[in-house]
Amino acid sequence: MPDMMKAVIQLRSHHEGEEVVQDMLAEVFAKGSVLYVRYEEPEAGPKGGSTRTTIKITPELVKIIRHGEVESEQSYQLDTTLPGFYRSPYTTFNLSTYTHEMKMDIQGGLGRVSWSYDLYVYDDLSGRFAISLYIQEEPKS
Repeated sequence: MPDMMKAVIQLRSHHEGEEVVQDMLAEVFAKGSVLYVRYEEPEAGPKGGSTRTTIKITPELVKIIRHGEVESEQSYQLDTTLPGFYRSPYTTFNLSTYTHEMKMDIQGGLGRVSWSYDLYVYDDLSGRFAISLYIQEEPKS
């Protein structure tokens, strides 16, 4: 894979019968066996600021790191509970995730990663989520 490539990503989130789909432009690059997907979130934060997201993908782990007006970290590893956090101008709380399922089909920086997990806020179950990330090469214009 080249040092960095432009990609189109689609992030699908399922929770309690609702689906949210986001299509975004991203930068994709690899460092060793780690793949990074970086993009600007399409919606402004609570005070109108921007948030930049990096998704770190290893063969065993997916980690989502958000920086900007909203800051958070969430990690996902099969059959494992991992800590995280969320901070915005209005609130801060600790998170943890327990991942039930994880599938990866990534080749040359392109492909699909999907996982389902339970989200806990302050050790209380907030809900079960299913996420799919599709990474495609940006069409040439």
